[in-house]
Amino acid sequence: MEKKPLVVIVGPTAVGKTRLSIELAKALNGEIVSADSMQIYRYMDIGTAKPTAEERQGIPHHMMDIIDPGQEFSVAEYQRLATQAIDDIHSRNKLPIVVGGTGLYIKSLLYPMNFTDASYDQEFRKELQRQAETMGKEYLHKKLQAVDPKTAARLHPNDVRRVIRALEVYHLTGKPMSEYNQELEKMDYKYNVAMIGLTMDRAKLYERINQRVDEMIEKGLLDEVKQLLDRGYTRDMISMQGLGYKELIDYLQGRVSLEEAIYILKRETRRYAKRQLTWFRAQKDIAWVDVDQFESHEALAEWCLAYIKEKLNINP
Repeated sequence: MEKKPLVVIVGPTAVGKTRLSIELAKALNGEIVSADSMQIYRYMDIGTAKPTAEERQGIPHHMMDIIDPGQEFSVAEYQRLATQAIDDIHSRNKLPIVVGGTGLYIKSLLYPMNFTDASYDQEFRKELQRQAETMGKEYLHKKLQAVDPKTAARLHPNDVRRVIRALEVYHLTGKPMSEYNQELEKMDYKYNVAMIGLTMDRAKLYERINQRVDEMIEKGLLDEVKQLLDRGYTRDMISMQGLGYKELIDYLQGRVSLEEAIYILKRETRRYAKRQLTWFRAQKDIAWVDVDQFESHEALAEWCLAYIKEKLNINP
């Protein structure tokens, strides 16, 4: 059976994925499927850089605003819902364009199986949670480094839930999660994929990240965080551990000054972008595009459009 087409746009935060994907969707009769682990949450718009209704230019966006910040959400759940969205887009003879910087989400869509469906050990999980609370998140992260350095390198110590899951996979199977990733990559994709990775000069990217953080503050990120706290969401929730949220909660709760919070947010976002690039550089079949090599955004979009049409055999 012939595989259905899928476009995937990846790259670090602030590199320009959103704008490009909307241009491509307009040109290719496409709809966008977000692969961003923060844009799934309702009420979290400014800090997650969710495109506004105006910025979306009428292009439907899927996998945004699907759960409340207090709800649990797994990669397996993302895979199920995003696959449904892709099937729905195909059923209407449109082209799905997956866009985002969450590598695990993208991997869960490309391959026919997912390690997150492995079994669970609730007692082991609870014990690790207790260790995180008593010994600290860094202690747990170091345990992961000892058994699975590759997975530890891409997970932040604050991401306790995923650190615990990686330790649980090793505990249950005796194999590190990174090995499952390698096994997956030997399999064929579920779709006929055209995958583009955006990159740019590191110093320029960091400058854009700093500028974006300043713009988020100007747009009212502090008020957004206050409203989330007023709704009863707390700093220990996975959603509120997101960049921009935990830093400003620390400011609002008197742990740091606003200036310090913004400085930390910029620094952590730059570090996150570096981890994203490391993750995606290790993936196969990505056509890397240096944004700086193009005279204009239009020229970049034109190149990407031509690449996708050739790769997916779409008639001009």
